[in-house]
Amino acid sequence: MAQLLAAAWQARERAYAPYSGYAVGAALLTGDGQVVTGCNVENASYGLTCCAERVAAFQAVARGLGGWQAMAVVAQGEELPYPCGACRQVLAELAPTLTIVVANEKERAVTTMDQLLPHRFRLENEPS
Repeated sequence: MAQLLAAAWQARERAYAPYSGYAVGAALLTGDGQVVTGCNVENASYGLTCCAERVAAFQAVARGLGGWQAMAVVAQGEELPYPCGACRQVLAELAPTLTIVVANEKERAVTTMDQLLPHRFRLENEPS
């Protein structure tokens, strides 16, 4: 877990957050042991902003990397950087059993997708 958190902190350094000033890093551990990172990328048209979690997830999908095991999400500040609703839905659909570790400089917490989004949106033909 320490290696995953370190990768997330490193990714955070590349965040583009000129509007919020809130830089976030994420690191995703895939089934074959690879780590895929992401950082938040903001935009003046706020709806076009993409969170670090989705950047990492989309990179893993684009690279054909599955079997996701865990994701670390890090940011500075008083509050732990839990994924937003949009990220929760994306992660729950792509990796419903994913373990999530959130951390700031002082503390960290471990949770699961079921805990973060117990009643997620599902398509009719999607397996439960």
